Amino acid sequence: MYSALSVAQYVVDYCNKYGKGISNLKLQKILYFVQAEFLVSQHKPCFRDEIEAWDFGPVVPTVYHKYKRYGGAIIPSNSIGALYSSIDPISSKDRSIIESIVNQGIKYSASELVDITHNQKPWRLSYRQGRNNVIPISLIRDYFEG
Repeated sequence: MYSALSVAQYVVDYCNKYGKGISNLKLQKILYFVQAEFLVSQHKPCFRDEIEAWDFGPVVPTVYHKYKRYGGAIIPSNSIGALYSSIDPISSKDRSIIESIVNQGIKYSASELVDITHNQKPWRLSYRQGRNNVIPISLIRDYFEG
């Protein structure tokens, strides 16, 4: 299991490498879908950080706060440095899974991804305005397995 910051930096670098820049809002939704895919296909979480139900959908707070200075702009590669990738290297098998989810999710705008996640049970059951409740891993797994 990785840190969400390591996975996020990998996603950012991957997107920039292929000219598919990614904003913090879009990154948050892709991390949610990456976590869901790992829970279903690998029977374990991809990262250990919690996902919370915020106004604009699922958010990993540690990642959000690290990248919030970019606002709605594209996050540059190495924006948090090489530290995370060297301390917490992602296996080639896991990189393939992450890349598959990124390639699917990047086709949508950030607002479309917000709409998609708002219509899914894990966010709907967890969200309370102004509360930033944790979305339980079990709720994500059960929804995507079903």
